[in-house]
Amino acid sequence: MATTDMLLPLKAMKPTFEPLIDHPNGVVLSNDDFDPTKHIDFTPPAKTYTMGDLSLPEDTGVSPFAVSEPFHLFTAEAIHRMRAEVLSKEVWESCQYSSNLAQCQLRGFAPQYAPFIYDTWKNPETLAIVSKIAGIDLVTEMDFEIGHINISVKSETQKEEELRAYAEKASADADEGIAGCPWEDDKPIVDWHTDSYPFVCVTMLSDCTNMIGGETALRTGNGDILKVRGPQMGCAVVLQGRYIEHQALRALGTAERITMVTSFRPRCPDQRDDTVLTTVRAISNLPELYFQFSEYRLEILEERIRNQLRVLRETKRSGKKVDTRKLKRFLYDQERFLAHMNKEMIEDVKMGEIDDSHLLGDHSVKRRKVSSDAR
Repeated sequence: MATTDMLLPLKAMKPTFEPLIDHPNGVVLSNDDFDPTKHIDFTPPAKTYTMGDLSLPEDTGVSPFAVSEPFHLFTAEAIHRMRAEVLSKEVWESCQYSSNLAQCQLRGFAPQYAPFIYDTWKNPETLAIVSKIAGIDLVTEMDFEIGHINISVKSETQKEEELRAYAEKASADADEGIAGCPWEDDKPIVDWHTDSYPFVCVTMLSDCTNMIGGETALRTGNGDILKVRGPQMGCAVVLQGRYIEHQALRALGTAERITMVTSFRPRCPDQRDDTVLTTVRAISNLPELYFQFSEYRLEILEERIRNQLRVLRETKRSGKKVDTRKLKRFLYDQERFLAHMNKEMIEDVKMGEIDDSHLLGDHSVKRRKVSSDAR
């Protein structure tokens, strides 16, 4: 394998800020294991949107579901435990990445540095909640993608300057009869992209009490922009982000915006798996990413082959003829499945640089549709 340009820890970017949320009322956090009866506080979303609601074909993804409104998911104690793990010195020194899509991200820290976060997303009750909202039985994509963190941090001075500029712009627009205030969208936290994985659950880890903006913008099938309001601390949004172009808009009125993005894929091995590595290769420990990607894909293939072998043996025992055409179709599909795996594991990767091939429409230089080979 060719030598890969790996990203070293960015020590110059270690946090120099004081988190807005440290420990609740100065209470020392417990070291208890994740307990759904203690750490989950779920309220179903008030509304979910389908692909049709976004002017996209209902069969665009692996479920008609597109995105949910924010919903409450975790207790305050659970959020503080998560913050304690992701803001630890070990995570910032060992797991920090940056790219042209986002300036500060933390990845690949669970379970080594974040056992509580790992157990949270592996718990059957958490998986059941996300699956019910998504309309399909899901599992976490792979361990490396448990708890990807996007971080935006500003000084108090920057925060006040932005709020002043916002107020002045809003006042000027009102005087001129202009609706809206689009200037805050000029510098998104995460620029336009599609996710590498079928589903994500985005959880807010910051206090958003005074936050202005911070929505997720979705590009609909007819080119319009739909904004889904950002979740409050302890709340989450589920999105079938592999198939919908979206961006995380800048937030005003707060010194930090920390979100946790956990990725999911269908549990059933016979379901499509449109996973790509386009947006994650350049911000990952490649040997570990490629191992985990290969491991779960080969497990899917293994189960598909076992199921097909069982069908063949049952057909033989029953005295029926093997459907050669159907068998050859199965083999052809698995060939494409393996070819897609091979294509995604690129040897020479320039760390930190993500091209626009992940975009689905005319908004990218290189137009790209979700490949059926991934399935």
